[in-house]
Amino acid sequence: MKSNENNEIFDVIVIGGGINGTGIAADAAGRGLNVFLCEQYDLASGTSSNSSKLIHGGLRYLEHYEFRLVREGLAEREVLLKNAPHIIKPLTFRLPHQHHLRPFWMIRIGLFLYDHLAKRVTLNGSKSFRFSQGSPLIDDIKRGFEYSDAWVDDSRLVVLNAISAKANGAKIYTRKKCINVQRLKKFWLVHIEDTVTGEVFTIKSAAIVNAAGPWVASLFTDAFQMNSPQKIRLVKGSHIVVPRVHEEKEAYILQNKDKRIVFVLPFEDNFSLIGTTDVEVEGKPEKVGITDEEIEYLISITNSYFKNKISKLDVVHTFSGVRPLLDDNSDSAQFVTRDYTLELDDSDGMPPIISIFGGKITTYRKLAEAAVDKLSQLFPNMKSRWTEYALLPGGNFANKTMLIKQFVEHYPWVPKPTLSRYVNSYGTLSNQILGNTKCERDLGLDFGAGLYEVEVKYLINNEWACNLEDIIWRRTKLGLYLTKMEKDVLTAYIQQYLKLLTADRCDKVL
Repeated sequence: MKSNENNEIFDVIVIGGGINGTGIAADAAGRGLNVFLCEQYDLASGTSSNSSKLIHGGLRYLEHYEFRLVREGLAEREVLLKNAPHIIKPLTFRLPHQHHLRPFWMIRIGLFLYDHLAKRVTLNGSKSFRFSQGSPLIDDIKRGFEYSDAWVDDSRLVVLNAISAKANGAKIYTRKKCINVQRLKKFWLVHIEDTVTGEVFTIKSAAIVNAAGPWVASLFTDAFQMNSPQKIRLVKGSHIVVPRVHEEKEAYILQNKDKRIVFVLPFEDNFSLIGTTDVEVEGKPEKVGITDEEIEYLISITNSYFKNKISKLDVVHTFSGVRPLLDDNSDSAQFVTRDYTLELDDSDGMPPIISIFGGKITTYRKLAEAAVDKLSQLFPNMKSRWTEYALLPGGNFANKTMLIKQFVEHYPWVPKPTLSRYVNSYGTLSNQILGNTKCERDLGLDFGAGLYEVEVKYLINNEWACNLEDIIWRRTKLGLYLTKMEKDVLTAYIQQYLKLLTADRCDKVL
């Protein structure tokens, strides 16, 4: 076992590299704190890359009277649209009305509240309308509603927060698992295992944030040898990806007889993303996957609404995310609150630990802000709040269409669809990928689907990518397009390139 060579004591160690962990690391580093973040797998490898990819207030939460949560989500929707215009965009939803489900007046009232609980700047208000003959919906559905929310590339939101944290001095390490924690009088002693090499090292910190998501409670038992201050319920949300169910740009929100709702969302140009389910999880969260029953459930609901029928043979990709929800004793998983709570333990003047229970991707920034606020007594010279008006890395542009046009002019040797994808994924960070290229040859190897060697190197060198899954599913979604042979070639290249790096963060820490 080795220790930090200069015996440095960090201000904060954040355990967990999902959206809450990276959001807290970014906020704290921007306030001047010395931050260390460790993640046992890849950034966003759990819940934060397996969401429905929406920034929303949560229309259905109004039925459970969670007005504060909805209001906060609606307000954050505007903040995030402004701060991350490359990876977040407005999305219009259509809600077909079924007479035997929620009554028309109830939905109308709910949408009125949704429009007015928080100030709208960017998005249109809701309205009711009649579907035309050319509608993709079955002929029995005549009426519906339209309202606005936003789409997000969830895993890239996590990575951009990690980049922001690093830019402000935070140390971000993936494949590093917290295995044991000791609470000493003035600081925490944290034992961390490199999951690639098996090496164990120790670091010290004045405070700890447990942002381990689905592992937040088990971390207390396994590493802290303490009882968790809150109980959580692990609820699985599964999704399927199929070729486009319809050609419209709008998303659809479908009601089901069991009171659950299913989204049918435009996805990666040629696909529809359908989800989600709400299923209680037993066992380890890293072992979850979609079941045949969930696939049939999502297919059945979709087919009950759309003229274009799908089958299990149409499913090209699936994913499941485990949401660590506060245990509020709800009878059913779908009724468990999506709210969050922050638990601070600083009893008897001992070094504090803040634990994150619950939450949703839309409100991650507010959650992070509140978590770092709780450290103000320990760090009285900490800077003030700053993230509300701070652009995320790559978001410093005024108009996405104009930015694509500029890149087309500056890099005419890059295919336009690739440049468009760059802008939607990296924004102005695209210049870091292409800045040294002068011609098509400079892009390097073409691995397929517009994935070039320069992008792969950028992702490994700057975005903590270490393997195939990191690159084709979390940093991009090109796994939908690459063939097995192309994936094999890419895997071999990644492994070879990592071996050539002399200071590879996947293998070395301090």
